[in-house]
Amino acid sequence: MITRHFFLFLLSVSSLYAQSSKTEQAKKLYESKKYEEAKALLKKTDEEDKEYAEAQYYLGRIAFDQKEYDDAQDYFEDAVDANDKVANYHYWLGNTYGTIAGDANPLKQGMLAPKMKSAWETAVALDPKLIGARESLIQFYLQAPSFMGGSVDKAKAEAHQIMKLNVAQGHRALGNIYVQEKKLTEAEKEYLEMVKADANYTNVLGNFYINQKQYDKAIAHFEEAVKRNPDDMNATYQIGKMSALSGQKLDRGEACLKKYLTYKPKENEPSHAGANMRLAQIQEKKSNKAEAKKLYEAALKQDATLKEAKEGLARVSK
Repeated sequence: MITRHFFLFLLSVSSLYAQSSKTEQAKKLYESKKYEEAKALLKKTDEEDKEYAEAQYYLGRIAFDQKEYDDAQDYFEDAVDANDKVANYHYWLGNTYGTIAGDANPLKQGMLAPKMKSAWETAVALDPKLIGARESLIQFYLQAPSFMGGSVDKAKAEAHQIMKLNVAQGHRALGNIYVQEKKLTEAEKEYLEMVKADANYTNVLGNFYINQKQYDKAIAHFEEAVKRNPDDMNATYQIGKMSALSGQKLDRGEACLKKYLTYKPKENEPSHAGANMRLAQIQEKKSNKAEAKKLYEAALKQDATLKEAKEGLARVSK
């Protein structure tokens, strides 16, 4: 039998739990992209609330996702002011400064540069395992002039620190630095070590070969991935794409793209529209203009924004 005192105790615990879980509820809404519901809940938190800093942080994440960067800056600055001991608050504040700087005039960029550098360096000091902040610092060190703190040596030092935390990501970071330095042989070695450490990074090496127009290496690389895992649909698509771009192994490329079209792509994977466009490019290279035209039309029906498909359709319609 529940006594009156025990019932009041349960109500008290329930009330405390509801208060303490406010940002947790908002976090779940945010992760489900229910931004307006999350904002409504978070804005009920006032400055005296112990969850105020976390609420401002998630309001900043929502604003950032919605490309409202000035608002995001305000929210992240409030989060840092309320609690300057959380690495992620500084990390996302730095990311916001960097995003704003990307579209700003040179004067404003100069004003934001030391702020983003300080934010990321603080994030790393608070949490040395925060790889994202180290990667952001690498980009800063590579792009900023030396008088503002830019330094290739500092960038490489961050990459080596990342390698201690995640071998594959460390090799990728070093590879990216070597690409920036136009040391392509060294970059390739790093990317090969990256894939050796983690095959999930196969696209990074493939894209490196694509950017260097080394299509034969790109195809061979993705063929190895398919050999390891015949159900690797991303690698299957990439073989078709390389074939379409290079004109090499057209029959193999066609077969791969047709296989990909039987698969339902996940979020962030190549679309069926893209696969149809690449298949059209292969048919165009085979001089099958009528078939290419059908496929370009199918691609544009699925995604009217595909520039290459529009250009291809114009070519085969002449």
